[in-house]
Amino acid sequence: MDKRELGRTGRHIGVVGLGAWQLGADWGEVGEDEALATLGAAVDAGVTFVDTADVYGDGRSEQLVARLIKDRPGLTVATKMGRRVAQEPSAYTLDNFRAWTDRSRANLGVDTLDLVQLHCPPTPVYSSDEVFDALDTLVQEGRVASYGVSVETCAEALTAIARPGVATVQIILNAFRLKPLEKVLTAAVEAGVGIIARVPLASGLLSGKYDESTVFAADDHRTYNRHGESFDVGETFSGVDFATGLEAVRRLAPLVPPGMTMAQFALRWIIDQPGVSVVIPGARNPEQARANAAAAEAGPLPEATLRGVREIYDELIRPQVHDRW
Repeated sequence: MDKRELGRTGRHIGVVGLGAWQLGADWGEVGEDEALATLGAAVDAGVTFVDTADVYGDGRSEQLVARLIKDRPGLTVATKMGRRVAQEPSAYTLDNFRAWTDRSRANLGVDTLDLVQLHCPPTPVYSSDEVFDALDTLVQEGRVASYGVSVETCAEALTAIARPGVATVQIILNAFRLKPLEKVLTAAVEAGVGIIARVPLASGLLSGKYDESTVFAADDHRTYNRHGESFDVGETFSGVDFATGLEAVRRLAPLVPPGMTMAQFALRWIIDQPGVSVVIPGARNPEQARANAAAAEAGPLPEATLRGVREIYDELIRPQVHDRW
């Protein structure tokens, strides 16, 4: 798998990684054996970067990833912190950062976290010198090797990119979320900040496997967070109305090259965007993990195809999401 530099971390990682939210919670039940098999299949397929968080299953995802890295040295693991407490800027203190990272280090079984990211904190946090001084202290103390942020909005991303210690920015980027292409990716390239593209399949909409009859489990965020009841609605279907997303997928289908699935097409589109360091699709089983990794093997999409994606976005998706994030 092609490798790219992960921003200011100094690490080089495969361009397709694995998001481990599904292995923790909020996507329906994934058994332990299948979760471990999924992780192993991803690494066997060339994945070298795994993204998790302390809140995924309240540590379950981190603990599963720990079992992977014990037997698979050389992987880069990113985790996230901050969503296990009330979302108040006052919670983002050095003492809390120490406690949170100590817990993640224990869950992952490591002395130093490769990369820790603030997990979509309240917007004022991005403008706090004290917060970023505290993150610098974590590096100095050896708790973390590098730090970054996971953001909801382009404005938050741009504020973070201006911080000299920020190594990476994780942001929603997919064929339904094109706004980051306008300023964020360019600013990241200029600053040497890595871009981790999350929600690449718009919570599965861009897999092409769903239709109007699809029913998700009660413990799946695609059931209980469609209107932002539990967290930012942008994390579920990228904030796109389900019916609108289905129509957009139908229009995208003719653009998919022969031999590619819709999901691989959606991932390849992200890989082709200048400035992207890694895309992190989730997977619930080994077959999905292998299929996602295979997107890295496909050649770049033709320019006419990229224009087609933009046209569909402008007509159907942009009116819903562009001004929100």
